[in-house]
Amino acid sequence: MFNIGFSEAVIIFLVALIVLGPERLPEVGKYLARLSIELRKSIEEIKRELEIDEIGKDLKEAKKEIEEIKEDTTKLAEEALKTEESLKSDEQTKHS
Repeated sequence: MFNIGFSEAVIIFLVALIVLGPERLPEVGKYLARLSIELRKSIEEIKRELEIDEIGKDLKEAKKEIEEIKEDTTKLAEEALKTEESLKSDEQTKHS
């Protein structure tokens, strides 16, 4: 999470020990650990929500594409029927 090395962590620990004292340091450590866990959970939840939103957008786009394909297919089928009817009427005219 934080890009700190061992020496920096020792310095932070020593300063915290001097400022807070040995009595309060464990309390603060536990509080910071719980805070860190809650922060990570919140970040993961936000990531999941963003992924869900992205999936929803993808689904909407896919649905739109499917509708366009459906419309194109319907138009092609109608044109094929008209062409078939036209050919049949031409044949009937020739045979008459």
